Amino acid sequence: MAFFIKQNDTSPALSATLTDYSGDPINLTSASVQFHMEDQAGTIKIDSPCAITNAVNGIVQYNWVTGDTDTVGTYKVEFEVTYFDGAIETFPNKGYETVVVVGELN
Repeated sequence: MAFFIKQNDTSPALSATLTDYSGDPINLTSASVQFHMEDQAGTIKIDSPCAITNAVNGIVQYNWVTGDTDTVGTYKVEFEVTYFDGAIETFPNKGYETVVVVGELN
């Protein structure tokens, strides 16, 4: 399911629940999460830390900053988790989530 946001908006934040193959939430206690957003040409638009808002239930949130949504388009996004032991896992494991930046009127 796509997340839609208007061009140049910084709200609402993008929230996601990171789950395993069974749909169970990933425990993010003592982990860190990086948010990646790439345009259709394969250029990385965002590679920034993501907030963990509920570690036990795998809930993360990316808070947009000025410039993140300045270019209209459809983007692939993923969340890269680094666990306390240094292991890395990317979500979703299969494919990508989608963010659509819709043009503003003025």
